[in-house]
This record gives sequence, C-alpha cells and structure tokens, in this order.
Amino acid sequence: MGELKTDIFVSTQYLSGFGSEFTSEDPRRPGSLPEGQNNPQRCPYGLYAEQLSGTAFTAPRHENKRSWLYRIRPSVIHKPFQKLDAAKYLTHNWDEQEPDPNQSRWLPFDLPPASQSVDFVSGLHTVCGAGDPRSRNGLAIHVYLCNASMDKKAFYSSDGDLLIVPQQGTLKITTEFGLMEVSPNEIAVIQLGMRFSVNVEGPTRGYILEVFDGHFKLPDLGPIGANGLANPRDFLTPVARYFDEEIPGFKIVNKYQGSLFVAEQSHSPFDVVAWHGNYVPYKYDLSKFMVINSVLYDHADPSIFTVLTCPSTRPGVAIADFVIFPPRWTVTEHTFRPPYYHTIRDDITSRPVHLIKELIAYHPPSRATYLAILNEHTHYTRHVGDAIYRMQYGHK
Repeated sequence: MGELKTDIFVSTQYLSGFGSEFTSEDPRRPGSLPEGQNNPQRCPYGLYAEQLSGTAFTAPRHENKRSWLYRIRPSVIHKPFQKLDAAKYLTHNWDEQEPDPNQSRWLPFDLPPASQSVDFVSGLHTVCGAGDPRSRNGLAIHVYLCNASMDKKAFYSSDGDLLIVPQQGTLKITTEFGLMEVSPNEIAVIQLGMRFSVNVEGPTRGYILEVFDGHFKLPDLGPIGANGLANPRDFLTPVARYFDEEIPGFKIVNKYQGSLFVAEQSHSPFDVVAWHGNYVPYKYDLSKFMVINSVLYDHADPSIFTVLTCPSTRPGVAIADFVIFPPRWTVTEHTFRPPYYHTIRDDITSRPVHLIKELIAYHPPSRATYLAILNEHTHYTRHVGDAIYRMQYGHK
C-alpha cells in the first residue's frame, strides 16, 4: 500500500454538501469500503474498522454525528502522551489578565523570522476566550503564525471544533479523511478528535475559532426561505487518500483541557483507506456566500451575515457565530450607513483584530466618518475590498 510519488495537492478532490452522509474510498484500493455493515469480521484488505463519534451514541438522530474509518493500523498504536510546552502562548486561563471592558484592537501579530522554523502547532497564540474546555462550555480565539510545515507531526484537539480562517498564505491540510487546500477567503472546519497536519510554503498567518461544546451548523433561514446565505452544496469534504508509511518518531500532538500533550508512534496516522459517515472535516469558499440585505431603508441585523453558528442549549442563543461582511451593494435611502469597509494601504495594518466586549462596549464609526456620512448622498454604492470577519460569542 505504498504512496504514489506525486504532488498530492495538485488534483485535490472533494465531496459536496453540509451534514450529509458521505462515502469515500481511495481508488487505489477498490472495494475497501465494506458493504451492508460497519464492522465486518474481516474488513477488506485486512483493514481495521474504527468509529469516530462526534456526539453521544444516544443523541437525537438528526443531531447524531459519527463516521466509520477503515485504516491500515489502529489509531491506538502509540506511546503514552507526555506534557508538551511547544506553544507557550496557548492558554485557556482567562484569569492571567485583569478584566478590561474597553474595546481592544491588535495590529497583525508578527510572523516568525526566516531564521526561526515555526510550524502550525508551535505558532499558536491565544487572543481571548470565555468558558472552560474542562466543563465543555465556551470558546477560544487563537491566531497561528508559522513559516514551516509540520514535519513528522499531526495535531488534534480534544477540546473542541476548530474553525480556521487563513489570512496570509495557503494551508495544505492532510487529514484522516483526505486532503484539503485552504486559501485566504476560505475557511476550514476540523472537528473535535480529527487528526491533521499542515503544510505551508512560506510565512503564513490566520485565525482560529475553537468552540468547546457542540458543533458548527448552518443558521436557520426563517422567512428568508429555502435558499440563501451559505448554501449547503458549497461546502466541500475531502475524499479518502491514504499513506502507508513507516515513520519512526512520528509525533501526535493533542490539545487536551487547554494544554498540549505529545505521543510518538512509528507510522503515519493518515492511513485511512476508506470511510463513511457525517462527522467530517470540510472547507467553504466565502466568495460563494449569498448576501441578504435591506433594499429600501434601515439595516437588517448583522445576524443575516452568519455563515456558521454553534448553538447553545438556549434557543436562539449561540455559543459562537462566524459572520462575514463581504463585498456587496448598499442601496438604502435616507439611512445612516455604518462604514463596514475601509481602505488599508500598508501591510502593517492589514486585517487587524478587534475585540468587542458584550453589553458594555460600543463600536461606532469615527467622528470624521460620522460627519461625512451625515452629508453623504445616499445613492447606491458597492462596498469592495477584503471581507471582514467576526467571531461572536453569544452564550450567557
């Protein structure tokens, strides 16, 4: 079961849909996906059957998430985990800093110098968060800053789903389910317990929204109807691609209760030949977001720009929302139009990070902008430029 010596990301393929029941097998091993049952006495090609559960076994059927993976070696074959201090800026202890009710803004975090090799895991920095992964409640927002690929290393989170937003540089992600290539203006979601490795081709930066409870889903559309916002068919899941490699000293890094742990094994964990299920990694091209907006006067609430939401146990209240303000037309009459976009001419201020604290902070435009808008003729205009993203915490 050797790997073909080719550029594996040249012809990356995907399955289309959100929350669907998918099936996939590597074409190099036809018939590797068992038919008619999940756990046969003898799997094809001597593979091992493993179930990866994203919910409790008894979760309601419409919420139940699981996938069956058929792999060359059981994933349990590794040495014991040991504490790892690779990402010193990764934390879940919000008491490390004094509370601050003021709006916060950061310039882009500095990329590592060329003289220093930093991969995706070592380059994780926590910006803010709420709740606690130990109690399975809340979220964390991180940035990643790296300039090197993960060599003989894989990572997974036992704390929650990771929504990854590249800002600079393309991520070439190898997962147990297959390959994904994720560029700026795309997002990827790698769910709890899924192992992956990230390759980069230069200085790379982006954001991560990690939710400690539940999973991301598409928001309800209500009166919008059957179509709109992020359409299910535009979400892409990788197809099976296995690697049968003996790799002594391969490291598995696990984020568990906010800390990192590492275990070694002697083979690649990406040896899944076939799989089926609805608990999968996926990506989405944000340029395909169908924008809904007011066409006469006033503003619809920013919830109409929600791409994905992670619901809480309270109806209508999310643990987190991922929201995008994309290029769009504004046509409202006799209406004050907030400046969702502005021109940025220097890379040092590209894509700054904003933190708006709930209930106690306001985020109006500047005084000069306010006065200019008051005297602006409200003809139709098109907002262009890079999309603005918002990661919003709503659970109380």
